[in-house]
Amino acid sequence: MSRLMSLAVLVAALCFAGSPFLVTGFNGFEPDQFPVPQNDPAIQPAGYAFAIWGVIYLWLIAGAGYGLIKRHDAYDWQPMRPALLLSLAVGTTWLAVAQASPVAASVLIWVMLVSALVALFKTPDLDRWWGRASVGLYAGWLTAASFVSLGLLTAGYGIAGEVPAALFWLTAALLFAGLVQIALDGSPMYGVAVVWALVGILIANLFGGAGSVAALAALGIVVMSVLAIRAEFIEP
Repeated sequence: MSRLMSLAVLVAALCFAGSPFLVTGFNGFEPDQFPVPQNDPAIQPAGYAFAIWGVIYLWLIAGAGYGLIKRHDAYDWQPMRPALLLSLAVGTTWLAVAQASPVAASVLIWVMLVSALVALFKTPDLDRWWGRASVGLYAGWLTAASFVSLGLLTAGYGIAGEVPAALFWLTAALLFAGLVQIALDGSPMYGVAVVWALVGILIANLFGGAGSVAALAALGIVVMSVLAIRAEFIEP
């Protein structure tokens, strides 16, 4: 049964990584997918930041492959697999859903985040670079993406202006990510992914964007970097 579950995680990771090839033409939400068009939202990272998905995909596949070949029956690898399988399976459908509905996509990305965090907290203490780092990077980026989605919905549906929505949800994201990282001793890659997203938001707003959002992102970069470094040197 453990071998079957580890195989399922590898298959799900491969399907997740392959999903962009099956859903063509998606380059982020279109401005007119929202009642209030979001042409250049302050909370969205610069486009280059999304290249992190390539690293996430490859690392998840490598970790799942290692788990199948070397650790399929290891007792400390088994607890994370059901939640990780759920997150990856939902993630395989995300791009197709995002083309149809930003609201539904936001719901799905929160399902992906919660299940990824459950998996992350259950990753093995040993084999950190195979079993923990990839899930940490994945969960960290999902944290940023989940709060970005809320910022887009808040502004896109006219609940608040673009900059107030960005400031509110970016603050919430920093509090959430900071608390998670504090609880994740030995898991710095979670914070690394959050910092990467924050740098993208800073760059997007640094020239001609919202100065207040850029300043908050810069503060977040400092705080999350310190917490990630702390996590690296504290044994779980």
